[in-house]
Amino acid sequence: MINKILTKMEDAFSGLKDGATIMVGGFGGSGIPHDLIDCLVQQDAKDLVIITNNAGSGETGIAALLKARRVRKIICSYPRMADSHHFETLYRSKQIELELVPQGNLAERIRAQGAGLGGFFTQTAYGTLLAHGKETRLINGKHYVFETPLAADFALIRALRADRYGNLIYRKAARNFGPVMATAAKTTIVQVSEIVEIGEIDPETVVTPGIFVKHVALVRG
Repeated sequence: MINKILTKMEDAFSGLKDGATIMVGGFGGSGIPHDLIDCLVQQDAKDLVIITNNAGSGETGIAALLKARRVRKIICSYPRMADSHHFETLYRSKQIELELVPQGNLAERIRAQGAGLGGFFTQTAYGTLLAHGKETRLINGKHYVFETPLAADFALIRALRADRYGNLIYRKAARNFGPVMATAAKTTIVQVSEIVEIGEIDPETVVTPGIFVKHVALVRG
């Protein structure tokens, strides 16, 4: 019987190694899998590459991972939120590498990996420093930049509800990058607020099918 519900959250990270690439969902303060990130901090893996929308703020979430000095590189679209002092300190002292990616490109590069695409051409960032060293092409009189897919060893995302198969639905803006990240990682771990019986989720409302999910962690509150 398929059952992806974790009894211990740390079991989900059994294959984690130094240098792993990890996607982390969240948009500003919405949909951040705080408990999964806290568990990741406890695993002692270092030199991680983090793919996320923003570089954290305050002392929690991505900021806690940065504070613990576990991250070698961050790939994101918005690194400087209010109170992103841990990222700023590391970046100014050259202790972390930043790859800045426009937000639409970030989502599409993740989606491309999940869809099995080898990349895509976009007008975004043409003629800027972000296009330096990348292939460009003139298509129908317009200039495009070639962007490659983003893949990960793990994806940490947050959803509202799941069943034991891992079928997911999200709550409003907390959905953000979760659906595409789930398709682009070898192991997707999901933090949910509620677990229901098989059949209680209308198949028409499932956003992320369970085939993309490896582990589900129930976190109340």
